[in-house]
Amino acid sequence: MDAFRNRVKGFAFGGDYNPEQWEPAVWREDVRLMREAGVNTVSLGVFAWASLEPEPGKYEFGWMDEVMDLLHDNGISVNLATPTAAPPVWLTHLHPEVFPIREDGQPFGFGNRLHYDPSSPIYREYAASITTKLAERYSFHPALAMWHISNEYGPTAYNEAAAVNFRRWLRRKYGDLDALNEAWTTRFWGQIYTDWDQIDVPHIPRTWMNPTRRLDFKRFSSDALLECYIAERDIVRSFRDDLPVMTNFMRFFRHADYWKWAPEEDAAALDIYPNPAEADSHVSAAFNYDLFRSLKGGQPWMLMEQSSSAVSQWKLNVVKEPGRMRLGSLQAVSRAADSVMFFQWRASRGGQERFHSAMLPHSGPDSRTFREITDLGRELKLLAPVAGTTSRSEIAVLFDWDGWWGLEEVFGLPRNDFSYTETVMRHYTPLWERHYPVDVVSAGSALESYKVLVVPNAYLIDDEGVRRITEFARNGGTVLMSFFSGVVDGSNRVRPNGYPGAFRELIGAKIDEYWAARPNEEFAVTFADGRRATSTWWREDLHLESGTALATYGDGLLEGRAAVVENRYGAGRVVYVATLLEQAAFDALVAETVEAAGVRRLFEGVPAHVECSVRGDDAYEYVFLLNHSGELSASVPIGAEGTDLLTGTPVSGQVELEPLGAAVIRRAAP
Repeated sequence: MDAFRNRVKGFAFGGDYNPEQWEPAVWREDVRLMREAGVNTVSLGVFAWASLEPEPGKYEFGWMDEVMDLLHDNGISVNLATPTAAPPVWLTHLHPEVFPIREDGQPFGFGNRLHYDPSSPIYREYAASITTKLAERYSFHPALAMWHISNEYGPTAYNEAAAVNFRRWLRRKYGDLDALNEAWTTRFWGQIYTDWDQIDVPHIPRTWMNPTRRLDFKRFSSDALLECYIAERDIVRSFRDDLPVMTNFMRFFRHADYWKWAPEEDAAALDIYPNPAEADSHVSAAFNYDLFRSLKGGQPWMLMEQSSSAVSQWKLNVVKEPGRMRLGSLQAVSRAADSVMFFQWRASRGGQERFHSAMLPHSGPDSRTFREITDLGRELKLLAPVAGTTSRSEIAVLFDWDGWWGLEEVFGLPRNDFSYTETVMRHYTPLWERHYPVDVVSAGSALESYKVLVVPNAYLIDDEGVRRITEFARNGGTVLMSFFSGVVDGSNRVRPNGYPGAFRELIGAKIDEYWAARPNEEFAVTFADGRRATSTWWREDLHLESGTALATYGDGLLEGRAAVVENRYGAGRVVYVATLLEQAAFDALVAETVEAAGVRRLFEGVPAHVECSVRGDDAYEYVFLLNHSGELSASVPIGAEGTDLLTGTPVSGQVELEPLGAAVIRRAAP
């Protein structure tokens, strides 16, 4: 990645380029306008399988040769994709068994994309073949700077090939059927397996399904996709191993465990489309950016797709008002993105995404969008010294795919309407509003460098995750944990010795029952200092052991029982929230917990609509100030003096930001 950054002289800037949709005369116009806009990188060939191999074994590389040469001659690097996300129609016609069967038993037909069963040996054979041909031809082309393996891996298949692969995966995981039957608790409802061939993929049942079987199938499906990625990655690396290799992930994508994927990539890469119609979409984006920085231990990541203005996939697709695209791009850079890429370079005349905005829209270069793109390209060159730097945090938020699947992919919980991502954002938002840097961790992450660990609804957590969290608190860390955590083990079995089995000693209380609230039911909550609040949706019948009540219920059948518990555990502190507090009270509790742990705030006296974040290295820190309000100006105290890289002017004391304004201040590292 260092070599890649050196090659593009800072940040990669560009987008998906699909020249196969256009005549050669357009290619030359494209390249001229790319240079005008400051584009230095394009992702090429993402959906080009049918154009590269129009018939089985018949290859047409001439057009790509010409495009690769043209880009190189104009100083534009190529992130070359294996086109395996869109198998050609001839493949599905010859081998209809590669189509993924859906959970309801219906086939996924041709006409979309990702129309393949990841476990299909036929699909894998043809994917390996086109990947090998590309690597043979282009591995040493001077335009090639990075490999882009497939695109937005996603399909879940219920085919016979998937069933065979699932059984193989289960054999590796459990070794024998006795271990599987024990983990799946198959004695319940008489589901005991006596032969591996009896195990099938979990199609939609007529009533309910064994929850651990379904959980394991989610794990398997993620791993089956990962096998496809690794196979193609290893092919291109066999020809040349000094170029970075990655694939592009998606925002809050539930069907692939990115903690397992990230170690297999040279950089984590994200496709993200914050909805400009949603006032807080930039906060959700910030969390995803923090997640992607954290996936590879704080290394810079790649913003691989975003939109220049409106998209076309939602019911209502509003434009990004002037300045929003720039601000969103700088937001990603502020949280350690080392690229600003778009889908796509030139807007398509036809197809599903013909009204999806592009760097070069249908209205051409004399358009607001293209002018903003060109301005952004100029500014990214000014920010080149920032590339390669990262950020540090004393707070970690747990985000774990196993826990996500446990809450949402199975049935039979006290409530079956959990939203894991909404819960995570509820914990993250008060930290974002107070300008605290945040890392994101998995249940298997090292925690020693943090002061505070935030644990949202960790319903399912394995023994290693329990050990790490417990040791973190014992060694002096502060844990803020929300309700319904530590309930089941990695096999989705209720832990013994009462709720919350994993964390009873940690929180200093046992839970008799989980009380799901009735619709519109509210409860009074009184804090020990006299503050009053309300809660809703969920309560727990807590019985204190070593913990003390920070807040109690003020009415109802649980009146006087603890609603928020504090427990001293080893050298650390644990705060457990046993109900869904109203937002203001919860935000205040989060802030108080973090402050009590001695976490340093980067900025004081800054309005919540201004985002403040810092990247840096041993020599400099780069302070990003982003005003997300389209109406309000802001005055931001910055302390030490520095230079605004966007304007080249010295700054000290206060920085004034106009609506949607931004500043990037370089100053000496503290």
